[in-house]
Amino acid sequence: MRMSSFSEIGDAIRASERIVILSHARPDGDAIGSQVALGESLRAAGKTVQLLNEDGTPLALEFLPCSDSVAMPLGNVEADLVIALDTANKVRLGARCLDAIAGISPLINIDHHKSNELYGDVNYVDAESPASGQIVYELLVDQGLPITREVVSNLFVAISTDTGSFRYPSTTARTYEIVAKLVEAGADVGELSRLTYENCPARRIELLKELLSVYRLTSGGRVASWILTDEIKTRIGVQASDSENLIDLIRGIDSVIVAVFFEQLPGGRVRVSMRSKSNAADVCAICGEFGGGGHTLAAGARVKGDIAEVEKRVLDKIHETIER
Repeated sequence: MRMSSFSEIGDAIRASERIVILSHARPDGDAIGSQVALGESLRAAGKTVQLLNEDGTPLALEFLPCSDSVAMPLGNVEADLVIALDTANKVRLGARCLDAIAGISPLINIDHHKSNELYGDVNYVDAESPASGQIVYELLVDQGLPITREVVSNLFVAISTDTGSFRYPSTTARTYEIVAKLVEAGADVGELSRLTYENCPARRIELLKELLSVYRLTSGGRVASWILTDEIKTRIGVQASDSENLIDLIRGIDSVIVAVFFEQLPGGRVRVSMRSKSNAADVCAICGEFGGGGHTLAAGARVKGDIAEVEKRVLDKIHETIER
């Protein structure tokens, strides 16, 4: 399928009056930051915009300006255009969001995951970009769309979080150029970084304590894993965003090549999050074996089954990959 251009996306935006912007369920900083940034830009351009997410804005990201405009779907919406951001496959938008936009076209799919299924009527997927926020910035500049103070703050957090605060190898020279432009436009690096990385509730530390008590090292110390059960979540009162990026702590062990986090979900499913330090251990390919996807060094999947059984199947596949 041919990839669309920014000018085609811009034409679709200009031809529409009512626009719905979506991002993936259980959104992270890139999903919410990109969604709010694009929404605020289009509002400033005179469009009527609705921002929908299956789970709303996580508590940890409520400091983002205008993040309260992200709503959970309550029924069908009326719009001329739908834009999905940072979402590799349509199912990840969530059942209620998909019901809300049923019958609306066109659907524009803007993303940076190499596993993207090109489910849109219009698709712009740049797997070389480290964050959807970076693509949104390029789109706004290319199409002359407004870049307000609210847009700047949300894009900074979107790019910062998906690059691991500019540490991941996907970070490019262009990323730094864009961030410099955002700072020049008013992004408060110190305050935004403090609110992003130094603003967690005490229960997140309690959760970390629980997870560290059960984490495992296998394959000669090259694979680190831990499990988050319903019992732990209920006892501590865990919120969905509390576990975000905790996997990076065990990924940081010097011997570890792949880290994996298993979380028990309702309906007999398990969320699998995976991180790698080496292109030789392509976690996107591993997660693809279980119906998931993402990036070479960061991927995930939702797997049906008992958590212990899913853990064994996934770890066996990781060990097989590591030990080749």
